[in-house]
Amino acid sequence: MVIVFKKGAPEAEKQRIKQMLLRQNFQINESTGENLTVFGVIGDTSTIDPRQITVSDAVEKVLRVQEPYKRANRMFHPEDTVVDVAGVKVGGKKLVVMAGPCSIETDAQMNEVAASVKESGAGILRGGAFKPRTSPYSFQGLAEKGLDMLENAGKNNNLPIVTEIMSADKIDEFVDKVDLIQVGARNMQNFALLKELGKTRKPILLKRGMSATIEEWLMAAEYIMSEGNENVILCERGIRTFETYTRNTLDLSSVLAVKKKSQLPVIVDPSHASGMWWMVEPLAKAAVAVGADGLMIEVHNDPENAWCDGAQSLKPKKFEHLMGDLKNIANIVGREL
Repeated sequence: MVIVFKKGAPEAEKQRIKQMLLRQNFQINESTGENLTVFGVIGDTSTIDPRQITVSDAVEKVLRVQEPYKRANRMFHPEDTVVDVAGVKVGGKKLVVMAGPCSIETDAQMNEVAASVKESGAGILRGGAFKPRTSPYSFQGLAEKGLDMLENAGKNNNLPIVTEIMSADKIDEFVDKVDLIQVGARNMQNFALLKELGKTRKPILLKRGMSATIEEWLMAAEYIMSEGNENVILCERGIRTFETYTRNTLDLSSVLAVKKKSQLPVIVDPSHASGMWWMVEPLAKAAVAVGADGLMIEVHNDPENAWCDGAQSLKPKKFEHLMGDLKNIANIVGREL
């Protein structure tokens, strides 16, 4: 249930209604914007007679919410969420590009790529230290050693860092070292992990599962938010379809759907979506055109010899050229880069 208050509604009356609901063991998610205040009421609201609330002159309207997700629902939070990642705002007018190699390999590689993507305009440095792979025989990442390399490259180049977490026992280390914790597609419904991440206040990047519906994706975000952490960024990275030519099928319509249904910022990963470097540029442009709040792009200084996913990585020069094109598209759609 959503309670929308009139503009200028007395604070005392809002608090009276809030306390009345709290006494009935409902949870209240309060959102205050420039023009109105909204209470998202969480619990079995079938027991509430809306007339008990609309009798107040301070209330504009009361709405029933059909979707199972509440905190990730735009009805509960009409204004867009802006997530602060170590000073970089994700979800505002300015687009944010996260760039770097799929896998962390060496200190030299990380620092070279970090310096290059920053010069081109990237706002956050990405890199994989813990790699969930389909085959147990594939390269699994450098683990803690790689995480330290990423942390150092970020500090050396004054860039916040994002990397994927695999299990809850690494949360303390990630909270200490990582600015944006990524939950990968394979862990989107690892509910135990999501709940533990929700107990932190660290920004979380939640990738869409390979076969997840939009509602399942938002319910995964709800798991994090239900524990108190509302610093969630969603990432569309392609879904599994019958098509085998590309690595996945990029669902750009999901950006529009999520923007309508939820207040959370949404970015797009065209690298994992396509699996082919030559598709990354046009898909990145399309993502900006449809309203994505940012991009995650794989950049490698020597993709031919990359330890992982070189085929979907841009070389630094191509990334620089792409950033120039994206600035022009951003201006057309009323955004900045």
